Amino acid sequence: AVAEAVRSTLGPKGMDKMLVDSMGDVTITNDGVTILKEMDIDNPTAEMIIEVAETQEDEAGDGTTTAVAVAGELLKNAEDLLEQDIHPTAIIKGFHLASQQAREEIDDISEHVDADDEDLLRKVAETSMTGKGAELDKELLAQIIVEAISSVTVEGQVDMQYLNIETQTGQSASNSELLKGAVIDKDPVHDNMPKSAEEANILLLNEAVEIEETDVDTEVNVTDPSQLQQFLDQEEKQLKQKVQQIVDSGADVVFCQKGIDDLAQHYLAKEGILAVRRTKKSDIRFLKNITGAAVVSDLDSIEAADLGRASVRRDEADELFYVEGIGDDVHGVTLLLRGSTDHVVDELERGVNDALDVVSTTVADGRTLAGGGAIEVELASRLRDYADSIEGREQLAVEAFADALELVPRVLAGNAGLDSIDLLVDLRAAHESGDQRAGLDVFSGDVVDTFDAGVVEPAHAKEQALSSATEAANLVL
Repeated sequence: AVAEAVRSTLGPKGMDKMLVDSMGDVTITNDGVTILKEMDIDNPTAEMIIEVAETQEDEAGDGTTTAVAVAGELLKNAEDLLEQDIHPTAIIKGFHLASQQAREEIDDISEHVDADDEDLLRKVAETSMTGKGAELDKELLAQIIVEAISSVTVEGQVDMQYLNIETQTGQSASNSELLKGAVIDKDPVHDNMPKSAEEANILLLNEAVEIEETDVDTEVNVTDPSQLQQFLDQEEKQLKQKVQQIVDSGADVVFCQKGIDDLAQHYLAKEGILAVRRTKKSDIRFLKNITGAAVVSDLDSIEAADLGRASVRRDEADELFYVEGIGDDVHGVTLLLRGSTDHVVDELERGVNDALDVVSTTVADGRTLAGGGAIEVELASRLRDYADSIEGREQLAVEAFADALELVPRVLAGNAGLDSIDLLVDLRAAHESGDQRAGLDVFSGDVVDTFDAGVVEPAHAKEQALSSATEAANLVL
C-alpha cells in the first residue's frame, strides 16, 4: 500500500500529492520521501519501507520513489513465491544474489562522467527536476545548480556546507539566481544606520546587546526618586560600555544572533555601525565560512583577530543583505530561489535540493546511466540470463527480482497514459537486439536512446535504491 501511494508520482508525468496534516497545514509535493514522512502510518511493516526512502534521501538525495516502489514490487512477487511453498530463506538468498549481481552490472553498464563536463551534469540536474515543481524553469535552474556545485568543489571534493539556499516569495522561479556570498533576510535595526559597507570588518556576535538581568530575585526599597535615577543611569552606562567594546574592536558591521536594546541601536547608529539582530544560527554559521570571522560569545574577550572581512550591500527592493567574502579562499555561494507563493517555493526548494544532491553525487562518483527505464530493462534482461546459472529454488527468486525491476518502465508508461504492456515488449526487444540505452520517451511514447535524449541518472543513486529496496524486502521476509 505504501509503494502504491507513491507510485503515481514517478516520472515526468507523475502526479503531485496534496497532504493535509492534523494542524491543517497543506503540503503539495512530488517528492517520495516528503510524502512518506507526512503520511500517518501505524503499520510496523510499512514503517520499515518508509525507512528505505529516508536512507535513499540521505545517501543519494534522489530516487526515493523508485526505491520504495521496487521494494513494494519485490514483496508482491515474493508473495507469489510463498504461495508456491518456496521457503522465505530461499527467496531471501535469491534476492540477495540478484541484488549483488545487479550492482555489478550497473558498474559495467555505467558511463564515466568528468567533474568538469558541465553539459552532462546539467542533464543529470534536469532529469532529477523533471516531473517536479522545478520543471518549468529547469534549464535555468540546472545551469545555476551546476555552477553552484562547481563553486563549492575544492580539489575534487564537493563541500555542501559552503552552499546555502534562501527562498523568497513574490516573483517567478525564472528570477532565481546564484550569488557569491551570503544572503541575509533581515533589516538594519535602526533607520539611521549605513545600508552598505565595502571591505568592512564583520563581527559575528552570540551575545545580546541588552541590559543583563540578575539571576536572583532581589527586592530593593527606594526612598528617593534620585536613587531610581541611579539605576537607570547605571543601565545606560552598561549599554554604552557594550557598544564602546564593539566600536573599539574596529567592527563596521555586526550580525547579532540575539537581541539589541533600543538604546544600544541608537548608539550603534551614532557610531555609523550597521547592525542586524536575531540572525538565524544557520546564517551565522554560513557567514563564519564566508567572512572568516569567529563567533564571539563574550564582548569582554573580543580581539581584532575575531573579526572577518566582507563587503555588505543592501537590496531595498527585496529587503535583503548581500554579504560577499573577500579573497580567493572564499567558496560560499547562496542559491536564491524565488516563487510566487509559499507552496510553490517549498516544492521548488525540494526539487532543487534533490538536484543538488544528485549532481554532487555524480561529481564525486563519476558514473551515470541512461534513464527512462533503460537501465531497469537492461538489468532485468541480464538477471534472467544470470538466473539460468543458479541451481535450486533461488533461481525463481532471481527471476522474480528481474520482474520487479521492470516495474519502473511500466509505471513510467502508465503515469503518462501510455500502454505499459506494449511499451515493455518494445523495450525488451530493443535491449535483446543490443541497444543498452533504449528507454522510454514519455512525451512521444516512443522507445529512444534516452542517454542521447538527455535523460541521465546517477549510477550511485540507482545502486543505493536497489540495495535499500532489497534489504527492506528481505527484512520483511
